[in-house]
Amino acid sequence: MKEYILPVRELVVHPGLTVPIYLDNPVSVSCVETAAKNTGRIVLVPQHSWNYPTAPDDIFNVGTIGDIAQVLRMPDGAIHAIFRTTAAVRMDQIAIEDGIFTANVDAIDVIDDMETDQNMSLRDKIAENMQSLATMRRLKVDKLRNIVQNYPLPAFIDAVVQMTEIEPEISVRILMANTWQDKLTQLLEQVNLMIETAKIEDSINRRVHQQMESGRREAILQEKMRAIQREMGDSDEVDTENMRRRITRSAMTPEAKEKALSEWKRMRSMSPMSNEGALLKAYLDELLAMPWDKSDAAPIDLTAARDILNSQHSGMDAVKERILEHIAVMKKTGGRNGTILCLVGAPGVGKTSLGKSVAAALGRKYHRISLGGVSDEAHFRGHRKTYIGAQTGRIMDALKRCHANNPVIVLDEIDKMGRDWRGDPESALLEILDPEQNKTFRDHYLEVDFDLSNVVFIATANSLNLSAALKDRMEIIEIPGYSEEDKVKIAREHLIGRAARDTGWNPDHITISDDAVRHIIRNYTAEDGVRTLQRELTAILRRQLLANNCDDAPTEFTIEKIDELLSIHNNAGIAKRIGFRAQA
Repeated sequence: MKEYILPVRELVVHPGLTVPIYLDNPVSVSCVETAAKNTGRIVLVPQHSWNYPTAPDDIFNVGTIGDIAQVLRMPDGAIHAIFRTTAAVRMDQIAIEDGIFTANVDAIDVIDDMETDQNMSLRDKIAENMQSLATMRRLKVDKLRNIVQNYPLPAFIDAVVQMTEIEPEISVRILMANTWQDKLTQLLEQVNLMIETAKIEDSINRRVHQQMESGRREAILQEKMRAIQREMGDSDEVDTENMRRRITRSAMTPEAKEKALSEWKRMRSMSPMSNEGALLKAYLDELLAMPWDKSDAAPIDLTAARDILNSQHSGMDAVKERILEHIAVMKKTGGRNGTILCLVGAPGVGKTSLGKSVAAALGRKYHRISLGGVSDEAHFRGHRKTYIGAQTGRIMDALKRCHANNPVIVLDEIDKMGRDWRGDPESALLEILDPEQNKTFRDHYLEVDFDLSNVVFIATANSLNLSAALKDRMEIIEIPGYSEEDKVKIAREHLIGRAARDTGWNPDHITISDDAVRHIIRNYTAEDGVRTLQRELTAILRRQLLANNCDDAPTEFTIEKIDELLSIHNNAGIAKRIGFRAQA
């Protein structure tokens, strides 16, 4: 005959007990009411899951069957039920119908050896150990003394299980035991294990209190974690030793390795919770993060480099030839071995993008450093590590970000650097750009020499408003403004497609003649570069997209349509704009 099953969380009870349970889950309420109407019995089974189980695997296959003594219904739909347990049972053929579990049950036979002297001794030993555990964990065991004196053994076992909050898996093993001696033996093992665990916790807490100093109460959690790690064999000393091994195995220069080991010895003697210890650890992490022996070893292919430069830049043949000469020398000598290139030209002629193309041609990482408005020498040399918030300079930071010691670094707008009371950044830049000096560049934060001779530096400037010392260390390559035909070609090959991508147009739906592009150049731009041309092309596509209600239908952009789209107001035409420019 099938018996009804009531899954319960973290509750394993033994036979011969009266168990009150409060239930507010509708499925559990329905299960109890159905069992009360039909069999009058129910099986209390612990569950694996926290939520109400939905599958046979969510509950144990062992439980306690009992009679339903009373069911008290509450106004909110919950019930308060009382069960009198009669036997431990095993279950099979578990089925679920409308959330209610049923199964066939077989009683687990238990030898009646409750009153043996050995079992009484085990019970007394458990009660004695519970007194010790209560002292460590501040448990109330007054009720346990009354149970030992006045109640049978099942009530004693159940009380100990509930007080110590033993895991359901272990409680089920105790329930399945075939003798009371076996039950008590397993229970004694668990109590003893809890006592040993409590001793370890007490030792950790004592060590924490001994190590705490006045004014360090805010660090109690960190100190406790350290004590726990020592008990587990995973202490700060292990982390410190790992850092020493990383230093000895790294590819630092002998000078840098000696400096790192010296700072490591200082760090080892300090508390990790101290500010200076944390600063030293951060310093060593920075040293280890530098790419001492990491470089991009892509072979230089002059043909591929020429193709990349030609595909990404129209015109500027003389400039591209000079760059290719520079790359050819690098390939022949196996290093940089050449002067620093400084690209000088008006805004929008492609200086910065040329630097990016050089990185692609060499197969190296690319990093750009904007120098506009920089007036602090620490931007290049870094800060002394004694300062609050100290960090490496932007050159060392660029190498760390690139994970290579030979990237292409573009020093953008070198003519825009400033100078004030914080120092002269140009003096630091002179050392960086001098091939004879930058082999031993020393960052103030790292305090060791780093070889910058493998880095390819390319500077850009809008004018030759540079000091004589800077000019002496760089080869000036002036990039002239584009001719009208060059601009038309650049628009055809690059700018129209870029404007289409920026505005969501299908490039195949855009028809614009060279004469229309010339019209924009002559009447709407007044620069040597192509940035304004790029903006005007994007503007006409953007405004046409608005007029078409976001439909990029095939459109021919004639001169008349361009004038209409680029007019500032509906009543202000192209003639008025041209007249204003001419007057200015």
